[in-house]
Amino acid sequence: MPFNPELCRNESEVESKLIVQYLLPQLGYTPDTWHQEVAVGSIRLDFLAFAAQVIPFVLDANSPLSVVMEAKHPKQNLNNHVPRLRHYLTSLNVRYGLLTNGKEIRIYQKLQADIQLIFQCSGKEVEIKIDQIKTLIGRESLKEGQLIDKSKVQIENNSNFETKRQHSMKTIAIYHNKGGVGKTTVAVNLAAALRKKGKRVLLIDIDSQANTTFATGLIKFQFDEEDDLRDSNIYHLLESGDFYLIPDVTRKSHYFNNPELDVIPAHINLIEGQYKLNQIDASKTRLVTKLKKVEQEYDIVIIDTPPSRDLYAKVALVAADYLIIPSDLKPFANQGLLSVKNFIIEVNEFREMIGKQHIILMGILASKISTNSKFLQYTFPKQRSVILERYNLPLMEAVIYDRTVLSECMNQTITVGDLEYPDPKSVIKYAEELKSDAQKSAMEFEILADEVLTGIGLNK
Repeated sequence: MPFNPELCRNESEVESKLIVQYLLPQLGYTPDTWHQEVAVGSIRLDFLAFAAQVIPFVLDANSPLSVVMEAKHPKQNLNNHVPRLRHYLTSLNVRYGLLTNGKEIRIYQKLQADIQLIFQCSGKEVEIKIDQIKTLIGRESLKEGQLIDKSKVQIENNSNFETKRQHSMKTIAIYHNKGGVGKTTVAVNLAAALRKKGKRVLLIDIDSQANTTFATGLIKFQFDEEDDLRDSNIYHLLESGDFYLIPDVTRKSHYFNNPELDVIPAHINLIEGQYKLNQIDASKTRLVTKLKKVEQEYDIVIIDTPPSRDLYAKVALVAADYLIIPSDLKPFANQGLLSVKNFIIEVNEFREMIGKQHIILMGILASKISTNSKFLQYTFPKQRSVILERYNLPLMEAVIYDRTVLSECMNQTITVGDLEYPDPKSVIKYAEELKSDAQKSAMEFEILADEVLTGIGLNK
């Protein structure tokens, strides 16, 4: 089947039309010798191909790995993704890596702690260059140069290796230890966008500031005595082993979004409750345990976290399968990334202790980004390159721009008698009123939702 790069309009089509339908078959890889969406510790690979069919296997020095293949959006500059590919090849001890955006195809070879470009062609040239590509990374070529002692390859499941699991609940934490980067805005509107796409979504607020609880319209009281959240919120779920299961503390968001969301609220009393929870070792894993009991009820769980490295942040990252780090890419937020990386290491050590795989970092999400044209032309590209080159962290493709409509839709109110109550709406619902800025923001979150669904294997 011939390949036409013009048919690749997004990253998903680069994956399906170039890699799955053309390159893998041409290079001799059969469906039982490659995997898509592979998690190896904290690393997530688009494709991992094998010279030999040894499935499943223990990932070690004897494992017959062949080629890592990474697909990017056709508008992406591949230079920005070379540091990440270097990290993959050197960390996993894989000899070859293919990097493509459909318009360009590159092959890199690992040389000790670095990688070297050994082949490059345009997408239009791939058919006439396919024999050269086969010589480098074709399955038969690699088998000839790779002797595998199958007696040393253990045929068993391995906790450090996981292929994409279909039809299982995915949990995503939204975290940064720097406040003011749009974390809650991302959490609530991503949840709304995913719900709009037909996914069953549970949104959890585990921050004592309760911004997500407010933003989803659950604070419908003006006086303390009317507070119906004080005695049933995320704290009670973590404090009790036998009581306060997820259905017991979940509320409906009602008018915040259409369709509505299920929300576990937070409360200011989380602050005073943290000391007690710190004395209860089981509190760190109770969210994990209780989420397992509803894994058939939801497709996706989104957790909004506090901007700190406290118990609640740890509980969230221990429970999550994936992590998104919203950032405005400004200096203070960037400097905080070093602390975030150290926190992830700490959390992953705890996850290993309880038999959980490392959390998968989906990437840094550029959020609260100015729409000024000169900023976008000159400053923004430099900010993005800093994340890849200096901090060696992946960047998500989606961008959430700083628009007044995002705060406007959350600050809607409704008057009942003489009293005014909060009546926030998601930007997805707000856009239905045909406000142009709201429609732009809604589209940005729909793009983000599509990227997330692709990343967690639920885009079908």
